[in-house]
Amino acid sequence: MSIIKLPLLFEGSLGEKHLYALFDSGATFSCISPEAVEDLEQLLKLRHPLEVATAGRDQYLTIEHSTRLDFYFNEIRLSDEFMVVPDLSEDVILGVNTFQNRTADAVAY
Repeated sequence: MSIIKLPLLFEGSLGEKHLYALFDSGATFSCISPEAVEDLEQLLKLRHPLEVATAGRDQYLTIEHSTRLDFYFNEIRLSDEFMVVPDLSEDVILGVNTFQNRTADAVAY
């Protein structure tokens, strides 16, 4: 298994930052840490929090907020929804939906 972790530019209505993004084909959602999203964009409270399983046996976490951000991959602007995950081990994790639907298109250019 290989790990792809790249610095990408992220933009929101409040500002922009370079963040390290981990491309994770095992993650369903794209996620961002609360610290990384500061000064980028407002958080949206989910009407119904998500209970998601983690890689650990019988370990779940609750996600209560999301946000939408633009980011650049190979100089192509992409946009996606990011779940705001407390205690996330990375600044950003790009999940399989983002990876398949958006970055694959960017690589093709």
